[in-house]
Amino acid sequence: MENVTVMREQAMQWIKEASAYIHDSFQSALTIDTKSNASDLVTNIDQEVEKLFINRIRVAYPEHAIVGEEGFGDEIERTDGYVWVIDPIDGTMNFIHQQRNFAISLALYIDGKGVFGIVYDVAANDMYYAISGEGAYMNGTKIARVEEGYLEQAVVSVNATWLTENRRLDHEKIAQLVRRARGTRSYGCAALEMMYVVTGKLDAYMTPRLAPWDFAAGAIMANEVGVIATTLKGEPLSILHKSGLLIARRGVHEDMLTNYIVCKE
Repeated sequence: MENVTVMREQAMQWIKEASAYIHDSFQSALTIDTKSNASDLVTNIDQEVEKLFINRIRVAYPEHAIVGEEGFGDEIERTDGYVWVIDPIDGTMNFIHQQRNFAISLALYIDGKGVFGIVYDVAANDMYYAISGEGAYMNGTKIARVEEGYLEQAVVSVNATWLTENRRLDHEKIAQLVRRARGTRSYGCAALEMMYVVTGKLDAYMTPRLAPWDFAAGAIMANEVGVIATTLKGEPLSILHKSGLLIARRGVHEDMLTNYIVCKE
């Protein structure tokens, strides 16, 4: 097997290279298109950054598979072997409107198991990373394990959309959840919201629709600090499938899953 530490260090260098490219783009006009709907945005920078990562990986590891949000990688049906999972810019709407609260997310899986994950907050210059079994880190400092908690003391990240009538969740149950929790937030960037749970800044984050590139890196880091990351039905996450996500400290995860999250589909 390849040296995982070397591969992670390479990936961090590629991320720094991509970050510099993104910073340079702040002074340029963006080409903005929509994908599935008017709020599902993609820019030329998303696409160019994904191509940068794919080019670097193809040169260094030509036998590895790559899954990326913008579709320049491979379509995989099995998790055998080495699979890189890339989101070149998670939080594209924030990138366009704010030039902050967006992240690069990159992970490596081998035979379906997460080996390392990296999430980089480009605007804040915060690097979160983990190698499976070796703990999670933020800017070189090890992140402490997250203790069990209680919903009444929890700050929960949930988009306001899910408190309105929708086809995915029982919105009345989510409204009850919001009333019971200490507070709510929404940042519009799944990778960062996962990192805020991993570092204890949030106690839970939930959403009914994510793709593997949104959660692949964060799920590895969650496991390293004792945080629970599952689908909204309490099932294991898979890099082969889109799904909902609930990531939370122990206690809060069980309470939300048992009492408040009712999926309609």
